Amino acid sequence: MKLGVDGRSGISRNITSWRSAADPSPGAYTFKLVSGGLPEFFLFRGLSKTYASGPWNGAELTGVPNLKSRDFIFTVLSNPDETYYTYYVSDPSVLSRFVLNGTTGQVQRFSWHRGGGGGGGWSGFWHFPLDPCDSYARCGAFGYCDVGQSPLCSCLPGFRPRSPQRWSLGDGSGGCVRTTNLSCGAGDGFWTVSRMKLPEATSATVHAGVTMDQCRKMCLGNCSCRAYAAADVSGGINRGCVIWAVDLIDMRQYPEVVQDVYIRLAQSEVDALTAAANRRSHVVVVIAAVAAISGVLLLGAFAFGCLCFWRNRAAPAGSRDNELPLRATKLKRPRDDQRFSEENKMSGEEDDLDLRVFDLAVILAATNNFAADSKIGQGGFGPVYLGRLEDGQEVAVKRLSRKSAQGVEEFKNEVKLIAKLQHRNLVRLLGCCIDGDERMLVYEFMHNNSLDTFIFDEEKRKLLRWKTRFEIIAGIARGLLYLHEDSRLRIIHRDMKASNVLLDRNMIPKISDFGIARMFGGDQTTAYTLKVIGTYGYMSPEYAMDGVFSMKSDIYSFGVMVLEIVTGKKNRGFYDVELDLNLLGYAWTLWKEGRSTELLDEAMMGSSCDHSQVRRCIQVALLCVDMHPRNRPLMSSVVMMLVAENATLPEPNEPGGNIRRSTSDGELSQTQSELTVTITDTR
Repeated sequence: MKLGVDGRSGISRNITSWRSAADPSPGAYTFKLVSGGLPEFFLFRGLSKTYASGPWNGAELTGVPNLKSRDFIFTVLSNPDETYYTYYVSDPSVLSRFVLNGTTGQVQRFSWHRGGGGGGGWSGFWHFPLDPCDSYARCGAFGYCDVGQSPLCSCLPGFRPRSPQRWSLGDGSGGCVRTTNLSCGAGDGFWTVSRMKLPEATSATVHAGVTMDQCRKMCLGNCSCRAYAAADVSGGINRGCVIWAVDLIDMRQYPEVVQDVYIRLAQSEVDALTAAANRRSHVVVVIAAVAAISGVLLLGAFAFGCLCFWRNRAAPAGSRDNELPLRATKLKRPRDDQRFSEENKMSGEEDDLDLRVFDLAVILAATNNFAADSKIGQGGFGPVYLGRLEDGQEVAVKRLSRKSAQGVEEFKNEVKLIAKLQHRNLVRLLGCCIDGDERMLVYEFMHNNSLDTFIFDEEKRKLLRWKTRFEIIAGIARGLLYLHEDSRLRIIHRDMKASNVLLDRNMIPKISDFGIARMFGGDQTTAYTLKVIGTYGYMSPEYAMDGVFSMKSDIYSFGVMVLEIVTGKKNRGFYDVELDLNLLGYAWTLWKEGRSTELLDEAMMGSSCDHSQVRRCIQVALLCVDMHPRNRPLMSSVVMMLVAENATLPEPNEPGGNIRRSTSDGELSQTQSELTVTITDTR
């Protein structure tokens, strides 16, 4: 399919909506590629622009950074003869269609999913516009939109609202004006704004074959120049430049990297912004220094502990006869800030952050030599056993399988991460054991096993009243909030699922199994991997397809779990015969029809239940499983939405991923997925 303009024939290939579902005559909406400056798609309602895709920068449409897919390859070609957009499907067996919906005004991509008995159906792959920041020029000239902040509109650095009164009321359409006027000469400079959708570039000027330094000089030499940016960033290399001599409109900022734009400002503004940035950097350096010193102390303590352990291991047997069976090397760690200490005291957690190194003989005695009747579960990387220490304390011993995909690095990773984390809703690590090929983790024992043994069991799920289920949902949310935002580290779990949530005597949920978790530092929000590890049914689309993981991929998994807790059904095991849908697709269908409470587990029928609370949980879950990561709420918002009974929640979009039922099931815990890199791929 080609969309664009043929300069030789003058033919313009656009998409026009139908007047209605039953009337194929031209409707109100037109989707077209405009080739002036940098190529860019616009959605028109009549003659008015309602949406812009952002200019094409050689690698992507800067306003659609999540369009990347291994299945659909997108590109825009521009030369003197023609400018057009095209795509192709990498797998010829995949059927797809591109639709301009005349009712909603959305551009939609559907793919065909085959069902049983030769049937099938279309499911949404992506669509836009999809959030308030996609409204064309929402924040006016020199303003930008960020869906992750409130209010949505902000002024670019060096600018202020044109109408502060309207701005304070949430209306940013009037845009912004300069704080200090340009001097048109050596008295001007530039400020870099990052992660930006490029401003509309139909009236911009493109200069091929110039460097960014040359572009800067060209902009300074033109009194009308407002900003410049690289025109082509394909392959990670800046080529040519685009210069704006008009007001900058239709900008938005994303959490992931898109592109830098260099805004022209009075030099006094640049100096003031630089000074402010330096002050912030100084604070960050101080914090980093404190963290580094703490890390050195921790590593030193760990090394000392290991040295003591191996010295004891090397000592003659006779010299150890009178030792206590439990040898513990205490690894003292720096305490968290006061807020963390207060939280632990309030939650009833002991303020003991020591990590013990257990002798293998102690573990063997505690588990009766790993007897079969001591086995209480199977983790992603090996079996879990119930043990009883000599002092009577019950523990759970996670024994790493010798054939497991979790090697020494994953083991060390789990020890390092969990040892540094203490929260009421995280499982507590008591110690570890390393002996030859044996590697084990010793946890506090959870008497009620894992969440999946309750919600997916025909008898046990009857024991979970709605009040308990809601408290479990809220507890998991608080645990994830701690991992993502409130701990000293930013932890991405990557394998959130019902079997990795344990329940204590009081049914308090504890997040467990940090073997594949990753720690983010500084301002990092997203990472990529060639080794996609996790569990089907819980993995977010961007992680399963492209190896991209972030807080938002954990949040997607949380949304799946909430629906499973509400329904008592597995996402991957559920199958609606009539609609050929999995649990996410079925929940979305009932939500649209206003019948969401029908999702409630049959085991709770007849019992007292807060139906408004049930609906709120389902709505939050659907917000969490949105196709696009940027639309999913942060865990701080999730917790607020769960507990604030009178809060007005956003309307959810269609869930992401394949909501049609698939016959395959299982984990990816030992599967490696190789990504195919194509230059013409867009995100």
